Amino acid sequence: MHVDGQEFFEEIAATLVGLHALAAAMNAAAACRGLRAGGGARHRAGAWLALAAAFAMFAAWAGRSEPPGLPASIKTAIDAALGPVTFFFGSLAALTVLFLGREFFVRPWAAWGLLNAAMLFLNLSLADPNFAQIVLKPDNVPIVAMIFLLGFFTWLGAAQAVENDRRLRQGRPPREKDFGEKTLVWPDLVYIELICMVALTALLIVWALLLRAPLEQPANPSVTPNPSKAPWYFVGLQEMLVFFDPAIAGVVLPSLIILGLALVPFLDFKPEGSGYYSIAGRRFGYVVFMFGFLQLWILLILVGTFLRGPNWSFFGLYEPRDPHKMPLLDNVKLAELFWTSWLGLPVPQPSADGGLAQFAAIVWREIAGMAALVVYFGGIPFALGRTVMRRHLARMGKARFTAMILLLMMMLALPIKMLLRWTCNLSYVVSMPEYYFNF
Repeated sequence: MHVDGQEFFEEIAATLVGLHALAAAMNAAAACRGLRAGGGARHRAGAWLALAAAFAMFAAWAGRSEPPGLPASIKTAIDAALGPVTFFFGSLAALTVLFLGREFFVRPWAAWGLLNAAMLFLNLSLADPNFAQIVLKPDNVPIVAMIFLLGFFTWLGAAQAVENDRRLRQGRPPREKDFGEKTLVWPDLVYIELICMVALTALLIVWALLLRAPLEQPANPSVTPNPSKAPWYFVGLQEMLVFFDPAIAGVVLPSLIILGLALVPFLDFKPEGSGYYSIAGRRFGYVVFMFGFLQLWILLILVGTFLRGPNWSFFGLYEPRDPHKMPLLDNVKLAELFWTSWLGLPVPQPSADGGLAQFAAIVWREIAGMAALVVYFGGIPFALGRTVMRRHLARMGKARFTAMILLLMMMLALPIKMLLRWTCNLSYVVSMPEYYFNF
């Protein structure tokens, strides 16, 4: 995509007009629905009409001249806030606010307001050439759509869970218990699935016609793309390679994710919330799953897709992808910090003779990291079982609790390693390349 001046605005005009018009039509439809519903929805219909008029004005503006966009000061502030540490804690804070205020945010009008804010941010940001070059890349368009779909289905599940929690507090059964009438698979369900299949097939055909995403040239071992990114569903694993040894990031962690999901039915010990959406009945499980899925998996996909550029460096959304930008990284191992920086001693060097003496020297060199891992995977779970999680231990038993807490500690190792890498340039807690073990 061209990124200079009037030529860029001419290329982006049709896309911006379409997106602004779509937002205007959605708000106009919401206003009409609110007027028909009456009550409080009638009062909010005026706000949706105002938003529809604003988006329609933006659509006309984008089609005639330079499209409306975010001020340069706001874009600079956003780029400054998109450092890895601030982005991680900012997204974590946003998820915390959404969770604690879920009874407010699951209201349809509140969720609709968030959707409008997201669409306004996207539409105004697309007027920036650097942002558009990333987001409108044919491979990245479905990821943007995935963000909106993920937000919708997360809201839908949370809304049903909040409604069920409210009903249970009132002594009423959950919504799922009201579905007493059964529906036949044939023809009712099959007809609906057939209609969806035809509609999605038509959508994919239109998508393929509108978005140019040709196959790249055959692989050339002498030319490496910069950056070379995996498909979106593997970008999260590729991002893990920054923080873990390839064997752990590519084999151990994915295997533990699959194992953990397979063990969920066997680790579950609470009958509450079974068979219906609920948060109050499964608060711990809900928080752990949403943190792992949204904060640790989806976040890595977004970082790898939109914030990683040439040389796998961090870039802001509006920052030019300059291949000459090189981060000042100095990979440090915990053994080097422990012996050199903290104790002021040289790092012990094992002899090259092999045997037990070499093994003992390697263990002595990595004693700080090994002690940290013993405390992390042994001491902390033991302390949790005796204190804040003693009820879980009593109800689950030692075997199930041990499996659950070790999976949980392994999951939390990812954000800990991420933060250590970003703040201290710490590459490995324990590094034994002599035995092909790095953690």
